[in-house]
Amino acid sequence: MFEFVKSGGWLMLPIIACSIVALGIVLERFWVLRRKRVMPEHLMRQILQLHQERKLDRADLNKLRTSSPLGRILAAGLINRNHSKEVMKEAIEEVGRQVVLELDRYLNTLGTIASISPLLGLLGTVIGMIKVFSVIVTAGVGDPGVLAGGISEALITTAAGLSVAIPSLMFHRYFSGLIDRLVLGMEEQALKLVEVMHGERE
Repeated sequence: MFEFVKSGGWLMLPIIACSIVALGIVLERFWVLRRKRVMPEHLMRQILQLHQERKLDRADLNKLRTSSPLGRILAAGLINRNHSKEVMKEAIEEVGRQVVLELDRYLNTLGTIASISPLLGLLGTVIGMIKVFSVIVTAGVGDPGVLAGGISEALITTAAGLSVAIPSLMFHRYFSGLIDRLVLGMEEQALKLVEVMHGERE
């Protein structure tokens, strides 16, 4: 493995660094974006039950705010439940934008890695081919072993760059779609809360 990396030249170092960062982001996002963590299944039912029993106090709201991203959004609405429907919606939307930003965290970095990894590989290809032509100019084409070093460097960096870029792009698209679905689910829950609080829905 070390020989493989060594034969790819110095550009293998940033490609390997990109792969490590991408792996860390993927593992972290899988952990953070679990549906049961973002949108606990029975959270809305518990809130409505407390509201019906008139047991929803500030301590419950503080606990709700720190429980999950959905809890944070719903808590923003519940704090303003005695105000108009529009005020509740504005409070929910304001906190919702912050929650979406947190769900999107590191995805730009993952997308950047997916974009630059093949470019790093391409740069390695260009550098490797420059070495090949330099050898041809100085030593001719009589020694294929000398030419093979530059050619292998060109091919290895390209392959390494694509090997990092392809899964990074796949996971970036996957997480973007997952976040869209989670946001849609949280919007539905928040809208239901507003309508129930204002007597428009059971």
